[in-house]
Amino acid sequence: MTFDTRNGTRGARQPGGRLMKWINTWNTRRIRRKGGRIMGMDALVLTTIGRKSGTERSTPVAWFPDSDHSWLIVASANGAAHNPAWYYNLAAHPDRARIDVGGRTIPVSAEQLHGQARDRAWRQITAAKKQFAKYEKQTDRDIPVIRLTARPS
Repeated sequence: MTFDTRNGTRGARQPGGRLMKWINTWNTRRIRRKGGRIMGMDALVLTTIGRKSGTERSTPVAWFPDSDHSWLIVASANGAAHNPAWYYNLAAHPDRARIDVGGRTIPVSAEQLHGQARDRAWRQITAAKKQFAKYEKQTDRDIPVIRLTARPS
């Protein structure tokens, strides 16, 4: 499936700035060292290849279980009108990502869910963490749900 979610016209303020960069760097190191949680959610470090720069970019993101060899992540950007940068990096290079989770580094392929698969996953995610339902109300953008599936190294 394709990565095709357009930016919206309204939404919450997207986190950013020097403080957010410092927090993300700190969380990335902590998750890689010990595993971890962010705001009460299981977290992983997603490493993508920059769509323009070709440079590796690492971002801590919350994840939800999908199956033994796949994880669900949400490009919510806290309900902002625009998709997060990592979404576009995954779209450009869906088979060149990796995750750090549970003390392991795992190469993954990314697929954006659509239709019934997305709806099922979204219900699971919002049942586990109600704040994601709030994000959906803050923006007119369809919030992408991404399945990361382990691939051979």
